[in-house]
Amino acid sequence: MEEEIVNRVANNQNLITLDLEDFYPDGKRVIFDIKDWLYEELILKEKDFRAYVKNHDWNQYQDQYVILTCSTDAIIPGWAYLLLTTALQPYAKKIAAGDAELLNALLFEEIVNNLDTKPYQDKAVIIKGCSGKPVPESAYISLVQKLQPVAKTIMYGEACSSVPLYKRKK
Repeated sequence: MEEEIVNRVANNQNLITLDLEDFYPDGKRVIFDIKDWLYEELILKEKDFRAYVKNHDWNQYQDQYVILTCSTDAIIPGWAYLLLTTALQPYAKKIAAGDAELLNALLFEEIVNNLDTKPYQDKAVIIKGCSGKPVPESAYISLVQKLQPVAKTIMYGEACSSVPLYKRKK
């Protein structure tokens, strides 16, 4: 008679695996490159720039994540990104200046800040490390900071091969 194999790790009620990939915000990411709105892709002329902003169809960014950037070596005054933000704000889910990595870092900062820690109170938590989606390292750091005051232990990796990070002292 064969004895049934029991997965004690999966059945452990005090062990919670937290995968940041599960929180990855769905939605289209769009890069808005302002170089096309510059004179010779180099010089921002305020009057022309304001006209582009006024006449642009902003509806196309509805519920999208927008990354503001300039792919040329132009010197862009700070107000230009702010003006674009005022036009995008009614439509976009989130707006960031920089690149996709920065946008993801900002999104995950919000996600971790809003995470309810009650389910992790006095529990052993494994933060799953491998993900197929771009979860920034800063999100893992923020998560450890958020969990450390409440979790009994924090580990990183998979249940079968986790690396201990923190254990509350008695």
